[in-house]
Amino acid sequence: MKIAVCVKQIPDPADPGALDLETNTLKRDVKLILDESDSYGVEMALQLAESAGGGTVTLISMAPNAEVNGLRTALAMGADDAILISDEALAGTDALGTAKMLAKAIERVEADLVLTATESSDGYTGTVPAQISELLGIPSVTFAKEITVADGVVAVKRQTEAGYDDVTCPLPVLVSVTAGVVEPRYPSFKGIMGAKSKPVENLTVADLGFTAEQVGWAGGGQKITAVEAAAERGSGEVIVDEGEAYINIVSFLEELKVI
Repeated sequence: MKIAVCVKQIPDPADPGALDLETNTLKRDVKLILDESDSYGVEMALQLAESAGGGTVTLISMAPNAEVNGLRTALAMGADDAILISDEALAGTDALGTAKMLAKAIERVEADLVLTATESSDGYTGTVPAQISELLGIPSVTFAKEITVADGVVAVKRQTEAGYDDVTCPLPVLVSVTAGVVEPRYPSFKGIMGAKSKPVENLTVADLGFTAEQVGWAGGGQKITAVEAAAERGSGEVIVDEGEAYINIVSFLEELKVI
């Protein structure tokens, strides 16, 4: 079984982020790390390959400056190889543009199963997984809390507010996994050393059949005009109950038209 896992390399959330004042976007010229939300997908892929008695796990990532630090972490966990899309023309690419790049790279793998997180920690659009599946022409199952594969069919327990739904789907399929679905393993020293020699294929926009005008700011047709700090919450009203505080509560609820 061939499994492709989309992983994002992001600035370390523990460090204060900085904005590029020219584009109003997050600076990514620093050392990037593996998005924690993607580590669950990597672990799930490794477990599925192991339970299937064999298979390959290929990482798919898009990052500036040919960054591989986050990829090496996932490779050290046990992934077999990686594809990195890196090109200066990609700066400013929107969610759909990102999905187009990742989908083209996944096509090269001919994966039976594609795993993603539900959303990245630094983007939070939550749209890329569904966009990738549409571009690949395969079904998608979202918010998986448990995945099993047998006889060419994937069975998913899909998390809902009330519990979970049992969903089955024939391969190939894309599945987005929730945080906490599994416990990601820590890379061993042997894994860390071995990751240095695992292959990472570097691709550009042209390698995937696109031009610079189809990606980045030009391809997305968007511009961030301003970034403002979120307004601080004002202090609430304090009411001392002297036996008739309920009157204030009822009045407040009436103002909100709750009652």
